[in-house]
Amino acid sequence: MGPLVPDVISNEFNFVIAIIIGFAFGFILEQAGFSTSKKLVGLFYGYDFTVLRVFFTAGITAMFGVIALGHFGLLDLNIIYVNPTYLWGAIVGGLIMGLGFVIGGFCPGTSVCAAAIGKIDAMIFVAGSLIGVLVFSEGYPAFEGIYKADFWGSPRLFETLGISQGLFVFLMIFVAVTAFVITTFIENRVNGHANPEFKPVRLYAGLAGIVVLIGITAFALPDRQQSILNEASDPTVTALAKLNTMSSDELAYRLIDDDNSIQLFDVRTKEKYDVLSLPRSNNITPDYLFGKDAYKQLSLNKIRNVFIADNETDEIKAAFIAQKLGYDEIYILKGGLDKFKETILAFKMPERELTRQESDTYRFRSKASKLIPVLIENAKKQHGTETKKTKRVLGGC
Repeated sequence: MGPLVPDVISNEFNFVIAIIIGFAFGFILEQAGFSTSKKLVGLFYGYDFTVLRVFFTAGITAMFGVIALGHFGLLDLNIIYVNPTYLWGAIVGGLIMGLGFVIGGFCPGTSVCAAAIGKIDAMIFVAGSLIGVLVFSEGYPAFEGIYKADFWGSPRLFETLGISQGLFVFLMIFVAVTAFVITTFIENRVNGHANPEFKPVRLYAGLAGIVVLIGITAFALPDRQQSILNEASDPTVTALAKLNTMSSDELAYRLIDDDNSIQLFDVRTKEKYDVLSLPRSNNITPDYLFGKDAYKQLSLNKIRNVFIADNETDEIKAAFIAQKLGYDEIYILKGGLDKFKETILAFKMPERELTRQESDTYRFRSKASKLIPVLIENAKKQHGTETKKTKRVLGGC
Protein backbone atom coordinates (compact mmCIF):
# COMPACT_ATOMS: atom_id res chain seq x y z
CA MET A 1 0.00 0.00 0.00
CA GLY A 2 1.39 3.40 -0.97
CA PRO A 3 1.05 6.58 1.11
CA LEU A 4 -2.59 7.58 1.44
CA VAL A 5 -1.99 11.32 1.29
CA PRO A 6 1.67 12.04 0.46
CA ASP A 7 3.09 15.33 1.75
CA VAL A 8 0.13 15.64 4.15
CA ILE A 9 0.12 12.48 6.28
CA SER A 10 3.50 11.41 7.68
CA ASN A 11 4.94 7.99 6.85
CA GLU A 12 4.57 6.89 10.47
CA PHE A 13 0.90 7.88 10.68
CA ASN A 14 0.34 6.32 7.26
CA PHE A 15 1.41 2.94 8.70
CA VAL A 16 -1.07 3.34 11.56
CA ILE A 17 -3.90 4.01 9.10
CA ALA A 18 -2.74 1.10 6.91
CA ILE A 19 -2.92 -1.27 9.90
CA ILE A 20 -6.46 -0.09 10.73
CA ILE A 21 -7.53 -0.54 7.09
CA GLY A 22 -5.86 -3.96 7.08
CA PHE A 23 -7.87 -5.11 10.10
CA ALA A 24 -11.08 -3.78 8.53
CA PHE A 25 -10.26 -5.50 5.23
CA GLY A 26 -9.60 -8.82 6.95
CA PHE A 27 -12.86 -8.53 8.91
CA ILE A 28 -14.83 -7.92 5.70
CA LEU A 29 -13.15 -10.87 3.98
CA GLU A 30 -14.00 -13.17 6.85
CA GLN A 31 -17.60 -11.94 7.05
CA ALA A 32 -17.95 -12.49 3.29
CA GLY A 33 -16.94 -16.12 3.81
CA PHE A 34 -13.53 -15.79 2.20
CA SER A 35 -11.88 -17.73 5.02
CA THR A 36 -13.57 -20.89 3.71
CA SER A 37 -11.85 -22.60 0.81
CA LYS A 38 -15.08 -24.29 -0.35
CA LYS A 39 -16.71 -20.91 -0.93
CA LEU A 40 -13.64 -19.59 -2.75
CA VAL A 41 -13.24 -22.48 -5.19
CA GLY A 42 -17.00 -22.51 -5.81
CA LEU A 43 -16.27 -19.91 -8.49
CA PHE A 44 -14.42 -22.54 -10.55
CA TYR A 45 -17.06 -25.26 -10.08
CA GLY A 46 -20.11 -23.07 -10.58
CA TYR A 47 -21.89 -23.57 -7.26
CA ASP A 48 -20.89 -20.30 -5.51
CA PHE A 49 -19.95 -16.99 -7.16
CA THR A 50 -19.50 -14.94 -3.98
CA VAL A 51 -15.87 -14.18 -4.93
CA LEU A 52 -16.92 -12.68 -8.25
CA ARG A 53 -19.68 -10.59 -6.66
CA VAL A 54 -17.53 -9.23 -3.83
CA PHE A 55 -14.57 -8.27 -6.01
CA PHE A 56 -16.75 -6.88 -8.80
CA THR A 57 -18.63 -4.79 -6.24
CA ALA A 58 -15.38 -3.55 -4.67
CA GLY A 59 -13.97 -2.73 -8.10
CA ILE A 60 -16.91 -0.72 -9.42
CA THR A 61 -17.37 1.07 -6.06
CA ALA A 62 -13.72 2.17 -6.05
CA MET A 63 -13.87 3.06 -9.74
CA PHE A 64 -16.97 5.22 -9.40
CA GLY A 65 -15.56 6.79 -6.24
CA VAL A 66 -12.33 7.78 -7.97
CA ILE A 67 -14.22 9.33 -10.90
CA ALA A 68 -16.57 11.23 -8.58
CA LEU A 69 -13.74 12.53 -6.37
CA GLY A 70 -11.81 13.60 -9.47
CA HIS A 71 -14.89 15.37 -10.85
CA PHE A 72 -15.28 17.48 -7.71
CA GLY A 73 -11.56 18.26 -7.54
CA LEU A 74 -10.97 16.24 -4.36
CA LEU A 75 -8.55 13.80 -5.98
CA ASP A 76 -5.72 14.52 -8.41
CA LEU A 77 -6.09 11.72 -10.97
CA ASN A 78 -2.84 12.71 -12.66
CA ILE A 79 -0.65 11.43 -9.82
CA ILE A 80 -2.43 8.11 -9.19
CA TYR A 81 0.07 5.32 -9.68
CA VAL A 82 -0.80 2.79 -12.40
CA ASN A 83 1.03 -0.51 -12.19
CA PRO A 84 3.19 -1.09 -15.28
CA THR A 85 2.20 -3.99 -17.53
CA TYR A 86 4.66 -6.70 -18.57
CA LEU A 87 2.48 -8.90 -20.78
CA TRP A 88 4.13 -12.31 -20.44
CA GLY A 89 4.86 -11.85 -16.76
CA ALA A 90 1.17 -11.08 -16.22
CA ILE A 91 0.02 -14.09 -18.27
CA VAL A 92 2.36 -16.60 -16.62
CA GLY A 93 1.78 -15.11 -13.17
CA GLY A 94 -1.98 -15.22 -13.72
CA LEU A 95 -1.87 -18.89 -14.71
CA ILE A 96 0.19 -19.79 -11.65
CA MET A 97 -2.10 -17.73 -9.42
CA GLY A 98 -5.24 -19.34 -10.86
CA LEU A 99 -3.82 -22.85 -10.58
CA GLY A 100 -2.77 -22.24 -6.99
CA PHE A 101 -6.20 -20.79 -6.22
CA VAL A 102 -8.18 -23.77 -7.51
CA ILE A 103 -5.82 -26.38 -6.00
CA GLY A 104 -5.18 -24.72 -2.63
CA GLY A 105 -8.57 -23.07 -2.23
CA PHE A 106 -7.11 -19.67 -1.32
CA CYS A 107 -5.48 -16.63 -2.80
CA PRO A 108 -2.67 -14.87 -0.86
CA GLY A 109 -5.01 -12.41 0.87
CA THR A 110 -7.73 -14.88 1.84
CA SER A 111 -5.15 -17.43 3.04
CA VAL A 112 -3.81 -14.96 5.61
CA CYS A 113 -7.39 -14.17 6.66
CA ALA A 114 -8.16 -17.88 7.14
CA ALA A 115 -4.84 -18.56 8.89
CA ALA A 116 -5.64 -15.76 11.34
CA ILE A 117 -8.72 -17.66 12.56
CA GLY A 118 -6.81 -20.94 12.89
CA LYS A 119 -7.42 -22.76 9.57
CA ILE A 120 -4.59 -25.29 9.22
CA ASP A 121 -4.95 -25.64 5.43
CA ALA A 122 -4.60 -21.87 5.14
CA MET A 123 -1.43 -21.94 7.25
CA ILE A 124 0.04 -24.55 4.89
CA PHE A 125 -0.99 -22.37 1.93
CA VAL A 126 0.77 -19.34 3.47
CA ALA A 127 3.91 -21.43 4.03
CA GLY A 128 3.78 -22.52 0.38
CA SER A 129 3.41 -18.88 -0.71
CA LEU A 130 6.52 -17.94 1.26
CA ILE A 131 8.44 -20.77 -0.36
CA GLY A 132 7.28 -19.53 -3.77
CA VAL A 133 8.44 -16.00 -2.95
CA LEU A 134 11.83 -17.37 -1.84
CA VAL A 135 12.23 -19.43 -5.04
CA PHE A 136 11.34 -16.45 -7.23
CA SER A 137 13.63 -14.00 -5.41
CA GLU A 138 16.61 -16.38 -5.37
CA GLY A 139 16.05 -17.47 -8.96
CA TYR A 140 15.21 -13.99 -10.26
CA PRO A 141 18.12 -13.83 -12.74
CA ALA A 142 16.67 -16.91 -14.47
CA PHE A 143 13.10 -15.53 -14.41
CA GLU A 144 13.92 -11.91 -15.28
CA GLY A 145 13.67 -12.42 -19.04
CA ILE A 146 10.06 -13.59 -19.02
CA TYR A 147 9.15 -11.37 -16.04
CA LYS A 148 10.05 -8.21 -17.98
CA ALA A 149 9.08 -9.44 -21.45
CA ASP A 150 6.79 -7.34 -23.69
CA PHE A 151 6.56 -4.14 -21.63
CA TRP A 152 3.34 -2.19 -22.34
CA GLY A 153 3.92 0.75 -20.01
CA SER A 154 0.96 1.77 -17.81
CA PRO A 155 -2.06 1.55 -20.13
CA ARG A 156 -5.56 2.49 -19.04
CA LEU A 157 -8.42 0.59 -20.64
CA PHE A 158 -10.60 3.59 -21.44
CA GLU A 159 -7.69 5.20 -23.31
CA THR A 160 -6.90 1.96 -25.14
CA LEU A 161 -10.55 1.64 -26.18
CA GLY A 162 -10.73 5.33 -27.11
CA ILE A 163 -13.70 6.13 -24.85
CA SER A 164 -14.27 8.50 -21.94
CA GLN A 165 -13.77 7.47 -18.31
CA GLY A 166 -17.46 8.02 -17.61
CA LEU A 167 -18.53 5.73 -20.44
CA PHE A 168 -16.06 3.07 -19.31
CA VAL A 169 -17.44 3.19 -15.75
CA PHE A 170 -20.99 2.85 -17.08
CA LEU A 171 -20.04 -0.14 -19.24
CA MET A 172 -18.23 -1.85 -16.34
CA ILE A 173 -21.20 -1.39 -14.02
CA PHE A 174 -23.50 -2.77 -16.72
CA VAL A 175 -21.15 -5.77 -17.17
CA ALA A 176 -21.08 -6.32 -13.38
CA VAL A 177 -24.88 -6.36 -13.06
CA THR A 178 -25.14 -8.68 -16.07
CA ALA A 179 -22.53 -10.98 -14.53
CA PHE A 180 -24.46 -11.05 -11.25
CA VAL A 181 -27.64 -12.10 -13.05
CA ILE A 182 -25.93 -14.78 -15.17
CA THR A 183 -23.93 -16.27 -12.28
CA THR A 184 -27.06 -16.41 -10.12
CA PHE A 185 -28.77 -18.39 -12.88
CA ILE A 186 -25.76 -20.75 -13.11
CA GLU A 187 -25.75 -21.23 -9.32
CA ASN A 188 -29.43 -22.12 -9.32
CA ARG A 189 -28.94 -24.71 -12.07
CA VAL A 190 -25.86 -26.31 -10.47
CA ASN A 191 -27.29 -26.38 -6.92
CA GLY A 192 -30.81 -27.32 -8.02
CA HIS A 193 -32.43 -24.55 -5.98
CA ALA A 194 -32.40 -20.78 -5.62
CA ASN A 195 -29.87 -19.16 -3.33
CA PRO A 196 -31.76 -18.23 -0.14
CA GLU A 197 -29.47 -15.22 0.32
CA PHE A 198 -31.15 -13.55 -2.68
CA LYS A 199 -34.65 -13.47 -1.28
CA PRO A 200 -36.75 -11.44 -1.63
CA VAL A 201 -35.97 -11.12 -5.33
CA ARG A 202 -37.58 -7.68 -5.61
CA LEU A 203 -35.07 -6.24 -3.13
CA TYR A 204 -32.08 -7.34 -5.19
CA ALA A 205 -33.75 -6.33 -8.43
CA GLY A 206 -34.17 -2.87 -6.90
CA LEU A 207 -30.53 -2.79 -5.81
CA ALA A 208 -29.47 -3.78 -9.32
CA GLY A 209 -31.56 -0.93 -10.70
CA ILE A 210 -29.85 1.51 -8.32
CA VAL A 211 -26.43 0.27 -9.44
CA VAL A 212 -27.36 0.78 -13.09
CA LEU A 213 -28.65 4.26 -12.22
CA ILE A 214 -25.29 5.06 -10.61
CA GLY A 215 -23.62 3.83 -13.79
CA ILE A 216 -25.77 6.14 -15.89
CA THR A 217 -24.85 8.99 -13.52
CA ALA A 218 -21.15 8.26 -14.03
CA PHE A 219 -21.69 8.21 -17.79
CA ALA A 220 -23.61 11.49 -17.73
CA LEU A 221 -21.25 13.15 -15.24
CA PRO A 222 -19.31 15.71 -17.27
CA ASP A 223 -15.57 15.83 -16.88
CA ARG A 224 -15.08 18.87 -14.65
CA GLN A 225 -11.57 19.61 -15.86
CA GLN A 226 -12.48 19.38 -19.53
CA SER A 227 -15.63 21.43 -18.95
CA ILE A 228 -13.62 24.28 -17.38
CA LEU A 229 -10.97 24.11 -20.12
CA ASN A 230 -13.72 24.38 -22.74
CA GLU A 231 -15.18 27.43 -21.01
CA ALA A 232 -11.72 29.03 -20.80
CA SER A 233 -11.33 28.61 -24.57
CA ASP A 234 -14.61 30.43 -25.26
CA PRO A 235 -13.95 34.20 -25.58
CA THR A 236 -17.61 35.01 -24.95
CA VAL A 237 -17.38 33.29 -21.55
CA THR A 238 -13.98 34.65 -20.46
CA ALA A 239 -15.04 38.17 -21.50
CA LEU A 240 -17.52 38.14 -18.59
CA ALA A 241 -14.82 37.23 -16.05
CA LYS A 242 -13.91 40.00 -13.61
CA LEU A 243 -10.13 39.77 -13.32
CA ASN A 244 -7.72 42.08 -11.54
CA THR A 245 -4.94 43.62 -13.64
CA MET A 246 -1.40 44.65 -12.81
CA SER A 247 0.46 47.16 -14.94
CA SER A 248 3.99 46.65 -16.23
CA ASP A 249 5.22 49.51 -14.05
CA GLU A 250 3.72 48.01 -10.89
CA LEU A 251 5.13 44.55 -11.65
CA ALA A 252 8.56 46.02 -12.36
CA TYR A 253 8.46 47.96 -9.08
CA ARG A 254 7.46 44.87 -7.09
CA LEU A 255 10.23 42.78 -8.68
CA ILE A 256 12.87 45.40 -7.92
CA ASP A 257 11.53 45.74 -4.37
CA ASP A 258 11.72 41.92 -3.96
CA ASP A 259 8.04 41.91 -2.95
CA ASN A 260 7.10 38.65 -1.21
CA SER A 261 3.40 39.27 -1.69
CA ILE A 262 3.35 38.24 -5.37
CA GLN A 263 4.02 35.06 -7.28
CA LEU A 264 4.00 34.77 -11.04
CA PHE A 265 2.59 31.93 -13.14
CA ASP A 266 4.02 31.92 -16.65
CA VAL A 267 1.74 29.98 -19.03
CA ARG A 268 3.97 30.21 -22.11
CA THR A 269 5.76 27.22 -23.61
CA LYS A 270 8.84 25.94 -21.82
CA GLU A 271 11.01 27.00 -24.76
CA LYS A 272 9.91 30.62 -24.44
CA TYR A 273 10.17 30.47 -20.65
CA ASP A 274 13.76 29.24 -20.83
CA VAL A 275 14.68 32.21 -23.03
CA LEU A 276 13.06 34.77 -20.71
CA SER A 277 11.72 34.02 -17.23
CA LEU A 278 10.92 36.71 -14.69
CA PRO A 279 11.93 36.37 -11.03
CA ARG A 280 9.31 34.73 -8.77
CA SER A 281 7.78 32.97 -11.76
CA ASN A 282 6.78 29.35 -12.29
CA ASN A 283 6.29 27.87 -15.74
CA ILE A 284 2.98 25.98 -15.78
CA THR A 285 0.35 24.59 -18.14
CA PRO A 286 -3.44 24.98 -17.67
CA ASP A 287 -3.64 21.32 -16.57
CA TYR A 288 -1.28 22.11 -13.69
CA LEU A 289 -3.93 24.31 -12.09
CA PHE A 290 -6.12 21.27 -11.38
CA GLY A 291 -3.44 19.51 -9.30
CA LYS A 292 -2.47 19.57 -5.64
CA ASP A 293 0.76 21.51 -6.27
CA ALA A 294 -1.24 24.41 -7.68
CA TYR A 295 -3.53 24.25 -4.65
CA LYS A 296 -0.58 24.61 -2.28
CA GLN A 297 0.67 27.67 -4.17
CA LEU A 298 -2.57 29.45 -5.05
CA SER A 299 -4.10 29.03 -1.58
CA LEU A 300 -1.44 31.06 0.24
CA ASN A 301 -2.91 33.93 2.25
CA LYS A 302 -2.28 37.56 1.25
CA ILE A 303 -0.45 36.55 -1.93
CA ARG A 304 -1.27 38.04 -5.33
CA ASN A 305 -1.21 35.39 -8.05
CA VAL A 306 -0.25 37.03 -11.34
CA PHE A 307 -0.66 35.11 -14.60
CA ILE A 308 1.67 36.15 -17.40
CA ALA A 309 1.94 35.24 -21.08
CA ASP A 310 2.91 36.97 -24.32
CA ASN A 311 -0.58 38.44 -24.60
CA GLU A 312 -3.61 39.05 -22.43
CA THR A 313 -5.71 36.40 -24.21
CA ASP A 314 -3.56 33.52 -22.92
CA GLU A 315 -3.34 35.13 -19.49
CA ILE A 316 -7.12 35.47 -19.25
CA LYS A 317 -7.60 31.77 -20.10
CA ALA A 318 -5.33 30.63 -17.27
CA ALA A 319 -6.63 33.23 -14.79
CA PHE A 320 -10.22 32.26 -15.65
CA ILE A 321 -9.44 28.60 -14.83
CA ALA A 322 -7.86 29.57 -11.50
CA GLN A 323 -10.84 31.76 -10.65
CA LYS A 324 -13.27 29.03 -11.67
CA LEU A 325 -11.48 26.63 -9.31
CA GLY A 326 -12.21 29.01 -6.46
CA TYR A 327 -8.85 30.74 -5.98
CA ASP A 328 -8.68 34.38 -4.89
CA GLU A 329 -6.28 37.23 -5.57
CA ILE A 330 -6.01 36.38 -9.27
CA TYR A 331 -4.33 38.97 -11.51
CA ILE A 332 -3.21 39.25 -15.12
CA LEU A 333 -0.35 41.39 -16.45
CA LYS A 334 -1.94 44.21 -18.41
CA GLY A 335 -0.86 43.94 -22.06
CA GLY A 336 1.05 40.73 -21.40
CA LEU A 337 4.80 40.21 -21.57
CA ASP A 338 4.92 41.86 -24.98
CA LYS A 339 3.88 45.11 -23.32
CA PHE A 340 6.27 44.52 -20.39
CA LYS A 341 9.20 44.05 -22.78
CA GLU A 342 8.28 47.19 -24.69
CA THR A 343 7.59 49.32 -21.62
CA ILE A 344 10.34 48.10 -19.28
CA LEU A 345 12.99 45.79 -20.71
CA ALA A 346 13.40 47.62 -24.03
CA PHE A 347 12.61 51.08 -22.71
CA LYS A 348 14.09 54.09 -24.50
CA MET A 349 13.77 57.62 -23.21
CA PRO A 350 11.71 59.66 -25.70
CA GLU A 351 13.45 62.66 -27.30
CA ARG A 352 10.87 65.29 -26.42
CA GLU A 353 9.96 67.52 -23.55
CA LEU A 354 8.27 65.55 -20.78
CA THR A 355 5.58 66.49 -18.30
CA ARG A 356 6.42 66.16 -14.62
CA GLN A 357 4.44 62.93 -14.33
CA GLU A 358 6.07 61.47 -17.43
CA SER A 359 9.47 62.47 -16.14
CA ASP A 360 9.02 60.45 -12.93
CA THR A 361 7.54 57.46 -14.77
CA TYR A 362 10.20 57.36 -17.47
CA ARG A 363 13.00 57.81 -14.94
CA PHE A 364 11.72 54.70 -13.13
CA ARG A 365 11.43 52.74 -16.39
CA SER A 366 14.98 53.67 -17.33
CA LYS A 367 16.21 52.40 -13.98
CA ALA A 368 14.07 49.23 -14.21
CA SER A 369 15.36 48.44 -17.72
CA LYS A 370 18.85 48.08 -16.20
CA LEU A 371 17.98 46.34 -12.91
CA ILE A 372 15.43 43.73 -13.99
CA PRO A 373 17.71 41.95 -16.55
CA VAL A 374 20.21 41.52 -13.68
CA LEU A 375 17.45 40.09 -11.45
CA ILE A 376 16.45 37.69 -14.23
CA GLU A 377 20.00 36.35 -14.54
CA ASN A 378 20.40 36.02 -10.76
CA ALA A 379 17.10 34.16 -10.48
CA LYS A 380 18.19 31.65 -13.14
CA LYS A 381 21.42 30.94 -11.27
CA GLN A 382 19.68 30.48 -7.93
CA HIS A 383 16.82 28.13 -8.72
CA GLY A 384 16.85 27.27 -12.41
CA THR A 385 13.69 27.22 -14.47
CA GLU A 386 12.06 23.97 -13.38
CA THR A 387 8.91 23.92 -11.29
CA LYS A 388 8.80 21.33 -8.51
CA LYS A 389 5.95 18.91 -9.01
CA THR A 390 4.48 16.15 -6.92
CA LYS A 391 5.50 12.73 -8.18
CA ARG A 392 3.20 9.80 -8.60
CA VAL A 393 3.02 7.64 -5.50
CA LEU A 394 4.73 4.32 -6.10
CA GLY A 395 3.21 1.16 -4.73
CA GLY A 396 -0.19 -0.46 -4.40
CA CYS A 397 -1.64 -3.93 -4.24
